[in-house]
Amino acid sequence: MGLGVVAQEEYSRGFKIWKMFNKIIKRGHKKSSKSEYRRNSSHGNRPEVYVNHASRRPAAATTKGTADWAPNNLFSAPSPPASAAVEYLPPLREVSSSERPSLLLRKIQLCCFVYDYSDTLKSVREKEIKRQTLHELVDIIHSGSFRFNEVMQEQLIRMVSANIFRCLPPASHENTGNEFVDPEEDERCLNLGWPHMQLVYEIILRYIVSSETDTKIAKRYIDHTFVLKLLDLFDSEDPREREYLKTILHRIYGKFMLHRPFIRKAINNIFYRFIFETERYNGIAELLEFLGSVINGFSVPMKEENKLFLFRALIPLHKPKCLALYHQQLSYCITQFVEKDYRLADPVIRGLLKYWPVTNCQKEILFITELEEILDATLSTEFQRCMVFLFRQIARSINSPHFQVAERTLALWNNEHIVSLIAENRGVIFPLIFESLEKNMKGHWSPSVHELSGNVRKMFLEMDEKLFEQCQSQYSKKESMAVQMEARRQMTWKKLEAVAAQAVSENMVLLN
Repeated sequence: MGLGVVAQEEYSRGFKIWKMFNKIIKRGHKKSSKSEYRRNSSHGNRPEVYVNHASRRPAAATTKGTADWAPNNLFSAPSPPASAAVEYLPPLREVSSSERPSLLLRKIQLCCFVYDYSDTLKSVREKEIKRQTLHELVDIIHSGSFRFNEVMQEQLIRMVSANIFRCLPPASHENTGNEFVDPEEDERCLNLGWPHMQLVYEIILRYIVSSETDTKIAKRYIDHTFVLKLLDLFDSEDPREREYLKTILHRIYGKFMLHRPFIRKAINNIFYRFIFETERYNGIAELLEFLGSVINGFSVPMKEENKLFLFRALIPLHKPKCLALYHQQLSYCITQFVEKDYRLADPVIRGLLKYWPVTNCQKEILFITELEEILDATLSTEFQRCMVFLFRQIARSINSPHFQVAERTLALWNNEHIVSLIAENRGVIFPLIFESLEKNMKGHWSPSVHELSGNVRKMFLEMDEKLFEQCQSQYSKKESMAVQMEARRQMTWKKLEAVAAQAVSENMVLLN
C-alpha cells in the first residue's frame, strides 16, 4: 500500500513536469512563428535571403531548414544544394514583366551558393549555371533596365556577402616560415575561383556607382559591419582582388558620407596592428593608394584628427622591414600633407629622422628619395627649424660605405630648390658636411662617389669662397689635432709596453 502511494506521487510529479515542459515548448513555437522569415511564393519552400544591417535584430530562434539563411549568418554562405536542385533559369528578358521580380530573386538566391573551385571536376554544371547568372546580373545592373526594390537590394547584398566574405587561406610566410616574402620572387596564392568572384565584385561595384541606387536604402545594408568585412579582405594575397576592393572602397567613401570617419578610423586600426604587432599585411599599398586620394580632398586648415593620423599612423609606417612594398604610396600621402600645410614639413622631417635606418641600406635609399620630395615642398622658414639635425644625418649618409646610399645622398644637390635652401643657410650647413666631403675625396673606395663629392665641393667653393676657406682651415686644424692625439696615444702605448717588458724581465709583480 505504501509503495502504491509513493508511485502515485512520483507519477503526479512527472506529469506536472511534462505539462510545464509542454507549455515552454509551445511558447517557443509561438515566438519563433513571429520571427519566421518571409518566403517567396514563386519558389515554394525556399527561404528568402536577409541582410543583417544595423537596424535589424537577429531572430531569437530559427526553424529547421532556415538556419543557413538567418540574418545572423549574413557572412556565411549556404551549403551547395544537390545537383538536381539547381536548375537553369530563363533570361529575364524572355519572361513577362509580372514574372520578372520573382525570377530575379530566384537568380540572386541561386548565386548565393558557393562551390569548391579547387576541384575542377566537381559541380561543373552548377558552376557554369552560376557563372551565366552572374554575367546576366552584371548586365542588368549596368544597363539600369530593371529597377531594384528594397527586398531585391537586400538580397543582392546578401548574395555578395556570401560570395566574397570568407576566411582567407594561410599567408605564404606562414607556409614557408620566412619573415618577409618578396612578391616578385615568390608565387603568391591566387584565388582559384576568381572568374566567378570577379563577377560578384563587378556586381557590387556597379550597384554602388549606379545612378539608380538609392543611397538611403543602400546604406541600410552597406553598413559598418559590411565595411569592416570588406577591409579585412585587403589582406588577400591575390592582387586582382585587392585592386577591386580598393575601387569599391573608394566608391563607398564617395557615395556614403556618413561612413567616412568610420572608414578612416578602421584603416587607422589596421595600420596600428600592422606597425606595432604583426608587420604583415598584404593590402597596405592599396589602402595607402586609397588614402592618397582622400588626403588630396582634405580642406585647409587641416583638422587635428587628420594631423594625428599623419603623426601616429603614416610616419610610423616607415618602421617595418617591408617598407619597400608600399613606400611609393606612403611617400605620396606624406608629400600631400606637406603640400597642403607647409608647417607640417618640420615635424615630418623629424619623424623621418626618428625612424632612419642604421643597417638597411636599401631602406635608407628609400628614405633619401622621400626626403627629396618633402624638401621640394618645404619653405625656407620650416627648413631652418630642422636643418641642423637633417644635415648631420645627410653627412653620415654621404660617408656611407654603400656606394648607392652615398650617390643618392649626393644627388640631392641636383635639385634646384634644395640647392637654393642650402645656399640661403650655407653658414650653418657647410661646416656640417664639409668633413664628410673631404673624407670621400681622400678615401672612398667608389670612383663615382669620389667624383660626385668633388662636384658638390666645387659647388660650395663657387657659392662662397671665403666660407669654403674657413671650413677648410677648421678641417685642417682638426686633422692636425687628430694626428697629434694619435701620436700621443701611440707614445703612451709604447711607454706601457716598455714598462711591461721591464717588469717581466725583472720578475716583478705590478700592482695597480
